[in-house]
Amino acid sequence: MTADSIIEEAIQDAREKMARAVEHTKGEFGAVRTGRAAPVLVEKLKVDYYGTEVALQSLAGITVPEARTLVIHPYDKGAIKAIEKAIQVSDLGVNPSNDGEVVRLTFPQLNEERRRELVKVVRQRAEEGRVSVRNVRRHARHELEIHEHDGAVSIDDVERADKELDKLTHEFVAEIDRLLTHKEQELLEV
Repeated sequence: MTADSIIEEAIQDAREKMARAVEHTKGEFGAVRTGRAAPVLVEKLKVDYYGTEVALQSLAGITVPEARTLVIHPYDKGAIKAIEKAIQVSDLGVNPSNDGEVVRLTFPQLNEERRRELVKVVRQRAEEGRVSVRNVRRHARHELEIHEHDGAVSIDDVERADKELDKLTHEFVAEIDRLLTHKEQELLEV
């Protein structure tokens, strides 16, 4: 492998991992409730289905008939009790009701104090995302240093790649910050 291909591969790998870190952070933001019903709030909930932990999205269809209501249609009516229990033990803060056919969740209006708490949670998740992006950068830099010590790439190549990694890191951290700003506005909107 040439020095250029080693560097290109390291930077491409870092770009992909940083993009995944941003996507993960975006998913974490989606799971934070804004006072509106959204399937993403419950689809990853683990339900004890006949002794096996299963994601709710595998057991039921989830619809949003109104802005503050989620309706969960279990594929197997026998799973209703297990779905209700999973929702009750989750940190959603809503009580499910069922009519024997579907489970309904009605989300209350968020008060100011709860909104502020959720903003803190979102900021913490954004920081975790930024740390993830920086860790990818550090790992890529470490890999390049190993190649430098092996003589596969020169110190100048490593410095050039380091500048590219810095640029990538700033881009992806800025993307997380942009997502955070949007989510904060969404949470504070009354």
